[in-house]
Amino acid sequence: MLASIPSVTTSSTQVALLERVLCIAQTPAPTFHEGERSSLIAGWWASFGLHPELDAAGNVIARIGGQAGASGKRICLAAHLDTVFEAGTDLKVRREGNHLVGPGIGDNASSLAVLTTLAERFAQSGAPCELWLAATTGEEGLGDLKGAKHLLNAHARDFDAFIAVDGYLGLVVDRSVGVRRYRVGFHTEGGHSWGNAGAPSAIQALGDAIHDLYKIPLVQDPRATLNVGTVSGGTSVNSIASHAEMLLDLRSIDASTLEHLEDNARSVLTRAARRARAELRLTPVGDRPAGETDNQSLVRASQQALEGVKLGMRRVASSTDANAAVTHHLPAIAFGVYRGGNAHRLDEWIEPESLEPGLLALEGLVHVLAQN
Repeated sequence: MLASIPSVTTSSTQVALLERVLCIAQTPAPTFHEGERSSLIAGWWASFGLHPELDAAGNVIARIGGQAGASGKRICLAAHLDTVFEAGTDLKVRREGNHLVGPGIGDNASSLAVLTTLAERFAQSGAPCELWLAATTGEEGLGDLKGAKHLLNAHARDFDAFIAVDGYLGLVVDRSVGVRRYRVGFHTEGGHSWGNAGAPSAIQALGDAIHDLYKIPLVQDPRATLNVGTVSGGTSVNSIASHAEMLLDLRSIDASTLEHLEDNARSVLTRAARRARAELRLTPVGDRPAGETDNQSLVRASQQALEGVKLGMRRVASSTDANAAVTHHLPAIAFGVYRGGNAHRLDEWIEPESLEPGLLALEGLVHVLAQN
């Protein structure tokens, strides 16, 4: 039974939004295991009279035809299903003052709740244009935008604009931060810490590599970042490690800067393996394209929609499902619909009263785009 948290508002729309947020947030959806949550979303969309389908990537997709007199615009709204939290995480939501707190309650339960409520509205009244809805898989971590990439590979030609519903209210992501990720492995024969003392150690190679990676100069304009996110390896305290690995994350807003950083990182890793007499194994595990699309009309429409609910707009760069549109030269942004904080933490929080303005802003965005 899902925890019930009373709403502090009498708005029926706000109550419906809150109930959906609670239900989504407390339904597990680790990356690559979004099935339970996708079934929940598909069930709701079907109850509105839509005809949701599950594609080969696990995305839930539905279409809403334009009402009489609708424009010919074709817009896709997509919110990702998955969270960064592994199976077995306690997903119970609690109230702390004016906040609701729980893993993934904002990213991306709130966005999914807003998208679903907008789907209900347009299913009843008709949309001002042809509207595609998608609940996508694999946006987080090593998912590498699995769902958005598959969706756009199949349907980019069917869309005039792609909007990732993701992030904080008032923020519009108009520049895609590119990401390259590698599983970096070092391998040696290993041996006994006493009997084979001096034999090549995979952990030594790993340590040297990490030390040198963090000495790579990182440009600030256009910005680039480097991070070693996880490390593992070895067998026991008295064994020379025969294997060690790390996950490496490289980012930049500029494609050429990202390629230059990637080349430098590869050189560092190769030298570290050579010095330690270890075998280097590089496995790509992520490639999110960097750059901008011709999205200024979407940015202007976003500003107009936010002004309609008396909110300002701030343009930011980030990595979202909208990155997948860069490859297809499709106008795309990410549009935030809730206030919150502590994303990707167990104590993530949202302001429940921000959900209805987020819904109105997203609805307004669709209407503005349909008219332009």
